[in-house]
Amino acid sequence: MSDISSSAQEQQAALPVLDLRELEQPTHRADFIARLGRAARDVGFFYLKGHGIEPERLARLEAVAKRFFALPQHEKDAIRMANSPHFRGYTATGHEITRHHPDRREQIDIGAELPALERRAGAPAWERMQGPNQWPKSLPELRDEALAWSASLREIAITLLRAFAEALEQPPHALDGLIDGAPAQLLKLIRYPGTSDEQQRQGVGAHKDAGILTLLHQDHHGGLQVERPEGWIDAPPIEGTFVINIGEILELATNGYLRATNHRVITPPEGVVRYSIAYFLSPSLEGNVPLLPLPPHLAKLAQGPESDPENPLFREIGPNAIKGRLRSHPDVAQRHYGDIG
Repeated sequence: MSDISSSAQEQQAALPVLDLRELEQPTHRADFIARLGRAARDVGFFYLKGHGIEPERLARLEAVAKRFFALPQHEKDAIRMANSPHFRGYTATGHEITRHHPDRREQIDIGAELPALERRAGAPAWERMQGPNQWPKSLPELRDEALAWSASLREIAITLLRAFAEALEQPPHALDGLIDGAPAQLLKLIRYPGTSDEQQRQGVGAHKDAGILTLLHQDHHGGLQVERPEGWIDAPPIEGTFVINIGEILELATNGYLRATNHRVITPPEGVVRYSIAYFLSPSLEGNVPLLPLPPHLAKLAQGPESDPENPLFREIGPNAIKGRLRSHPDVAQRHYGDIG
């Protein structure tokens, strides 16, 4: 626990703090929607409190995540991601790549628990992304806690997605087409080991999230940084909140009116271990990203999505999803996607 109260932390925060309970209060709803729109447009990041997730549920998931990372290395390696064409499972420290450099973290990636699609001649490679998760045999409780957490955070994320539609002066369900197909989501349980080596401070390199929305729980150790015009700013933990950021799909859907924001994680110092739990609401793999018909006063502020030569954005959701995963996980690419060149 922090020695600083959560209210004092909120007052000191460089990012906006929003209370989801206000969305259901007639006297506060319009103000919440307006502040949500400003946070997404101006910063792309904000803290969310009043989300309804009980501390006891969080404590259970944190505990089981720590038990997972404490397993013998051979048990974690038995479910390494390289086994899975669906990009599910364990990744050891240094085996995920961001901006051509290895990230100093270990993690387990958990998606929607779905059957693998039958391989068809000529089928697009992204169809291989759907499939079951890998679970450690000696920790069966991980499956129940992780899937229950994902289900709850999916509900919160969809509530926010519909609130975003309202902030953009669209019908509440204007963006539901992104999530109407087979659910595509990702839960990452992450452990950042500390280091004294200043050359090994990339917990996660600078990047934008590729999906729709990200909901992040941090433990009491900082490390998350957000890029602003004045430089990198810290987004320290605030008890009882998630850090929320928009992904590139919302940037595409709004023609750049909303912008995904670069962020990174700095490795903690030697002797400190940082844990985090990240939930990513992603669009269903089939279909395309719509272009919302923004009203003129918003549309004139839309500058088009940013173009990164190393990470071009596609409106086709499946190709957009697979390119990032192949780039980040070359071992999976080599083992399961060598046929696509």
